[in-house]
Amino acid sequence: MIAMHCRDRHGRQVDDCADCQELRAYAALRLSRCVFKEGKPTCQKCPVHCYRPDMRAKITAVMRHAGPRMLLEHPYWALRHLLDGWSPTPEAPRRRETSRLDGG
Repeated sequence: MIAMHCRDRHGRQVDDCADCQELRAYAALRLSRCVFKEGKPTCQKCPVHCYRPDMRAKITAVMRHAGPRMLLEHPYWALRHLLDGWSPTPEAPRRRETSRLDGG
């Protein structure tokens, strides 16, 4: 989706621009650290918002642009994403509480 957005909005044919490369690297980092791992819901339904607000705005712009176009360019992935959006949303894992030792 990022490559499609960059191609259409920034005129890049081969490689993404620096801004889109940064967004792609950030998204990959956040996905690698996701608490849900393979069971991750779509970002819209996810109970844990892991993107910084500025990056969330950028990825939202990418999805708004590329999402409808995915049906024509990549129908399989568009259908998979649509089906993922209908799956039940998992609960966010709770943080493990650590006990505090009194030093006295």
